[in-house]
Amino acid sequence: MKNLHRNLIIGMLLLLMAACGNSEGVTATEEKDETYSVETLQHEEAYKEVEIENIENVLVFSEVPKRAVSLNQHVTEVMLALGLEESIVGTAYLDDEILPVYKEAYEKIAVLSDQYPSQEVLLAQEPDFVYAGWESAFREDNIGTIEQLSQFGINAYLHESSKIVGPSIEHIYQDIRNISKIFNVNDKGEELINEMQKELTTIQTRIPKNEEPLRVFVYDNGEAAPFTVGQNFLNEIVTMAGAENIFNDIDSNWGEVSWEAVVDRDPEVIVIIDYGQTTAEEKKNLLLNHPGLTDVTAIKDEHFIVMPLSAAAEGIRVPHALEILVEGLYK
Repeated sequence: MKNLHRNLIIGMLLLLMAACGNSEGVTATEEKDETYSVETLQHEEAYKEVEIENIENVLVFSEVPKRAVSLNQHVTEVMLALGLEESIVGTAYLDDEILPVYKEAYEKIAVLSDQYPSQEVLLAQEPDFVYAGWESAFREDNIGTIEQLSQFGINAYLHESSKIVGPSIEHIYQDIRNISKIFNVNDKGEELINEMQKELTTIQTRIPKNEEPLRVFVYDNGEAAPFTVGQNFLNEIVTMAGAENIFNDIDSNWGEVSWEAVVDRDPEVIVIIDYGQTTAEEKKNLLLNHPGLTDVTAIKDEHFIVMPLSAAAEGIRVPHALEILVEGLYK
């Protein structure tokens, strides 16, 4: 009855939108096949009602979601790593290439938009679950708020480790456990976490011992003033790599600082976050040619590390992020 009620509401809304001529195309033309594999059906076996606390909301699931939509690359890769591609009816917003191991599975999923789809396009997929990596997905001018989606009978989960201030790797593991619990694939969730932990332990054995931590400046963007990492999870990864984030005293995940502050703290290494229309090489050239940075150690040594946003986000690429840092720091 709940599903029927949801579908009726969504259908009525779509008819109203169509009547107003306000439609937007979906980039993928194939609809999700309603048949499910044996593995998918096994997710539904012995399913007990699941209650998940997510930020300020409590989500209740009486059955495994069958029509999920994933928004943002790092959460899409979480779902693919858990083998949930057959439960995904739509996805959107990649930062760069999907991990090769999941490429085949990803290409079978309808891509709704290059960035966030409109609410109309989202509802056309008749989703029963939306999983987003960034809070911006739930703006009214994107897919709508979590409260609005709940009125259509859609449970919406925001990746907590990308929202809270000062997330740790344990918070990322908890997101994986929550999604595993919702989809009744708890064993796969623990296997994924164990694999990530083993990779991190192996990488850490390559970090030199008893050395003074290298001073690291993480440069995201900005010409007049740089935007950098404060308490974002990269702060923990930099520490795990045996270095120190020079702006670890910022009390938010990200923050704008001055170039003078960068000079005063004299980083030995600069990590460039690579995404968007400005390339990493363009960012590097901006830093090298900045007249106020000529005496900074990292600039004089041209010691740069490029970190793709897909690795800098709180997802399954945590070991890859550490690998990039360790290789770049101690080359």
